[in-house]
Amino acid sequence: MRYEEIAVSVEGSAKDTKMQMYLLDTPRDKNLKIQKRPMVLICPGGGYEKTSFREGEPLAMHFLSRGYHSCVLRYSVAPCRFPVQVLEVGAAVKQIREHAREWNVDEERIFVQGSSAGGHLAASYGIFWNQEFMASKLKTDSDQLKVRGLLLSYPVITADPRYQHLGSFENLLGEKRSICEDAMSLERQVTHAMPPCFIWHTAKDGTVPVENSLLMAMALRRVKVPVELHIFPEGEHGLSLASPLVERMDGSGIQKECAQWIHLADAWLDSQCGQEEAEVF
Repeated sequence: MRYEEIAVSVEGSAKDTKMQMYLLDTPRDKNLKIQKRPMVLICPGGGYEKTSFREGEPLAMHFLSRGYHSCVLRYSVAPCRFPVQVLEVGAAVKQIREHAREWNVDEERIFVQGSSAGGHLAASYGIFWNQEFMASKLKTDSDQLKVRGLLLSYPVITADPRYQHLGSFENLLGEKRSICEDAMSLERQVTHAMPPCFIWHTAKDGTVPVENSLLMAMALRRVKVPVELHIFPEGEHGLSLASPLVERMDGSGIQKECAQWIHLADAWLDSQCGQEEAEVF
């Protein structure tokens, strides 16, 4: 395996925005059946105020153990505002495609994972990837920005005052929140062009209510986008892998039952990687 850090810059990006690349060795001597590998692009949470370590490298290590390349995107946070972050995801996907041969990436098997506010960012990318402003700003075409699927962990989704995580929207939109909030309430923006989704949440999440995931799953169902949804009855917000690997100093961050989510996600990824190209609607 090799590790690289690659700067990411779009108009308005913070100076420290980067891709942390974890690339598995893939011999070219033809003795290994695997000649190119899927890639998981990881967007950690942090309320658009920071990007979490617990929701970054530990997940990358897991996906590496499954034979996937991984990339943790340290995207811009407040005071940087939308659409900077979603353009940075697009810039990362573009770079992955441009280096696919060098890095031995299977371009048809690129996934985006996000937790909490990072889940909002991943879902936003799933909604906006084919809009004209993305291709124009990134000087590419929409086909180069397409991904195979999204994995959303306890995502921020809705701007509905009953269920929203207000801090995420304040950090993402700033003074534009009053006029842009509806557009960033993602359950209202879903179309059939959104990639298939794997979503998990806990019923007792006291920070980002479970209704965020329920609303997204229902929106996906309405437009016939494949979705797998898991709701665990117990568990706090921000669990990441929910295992001792991500335990906090105060002993929180572990929930044995929720730790099963990553194995369910593995099975979902395997099924997506084994499928033929999805039907074009």
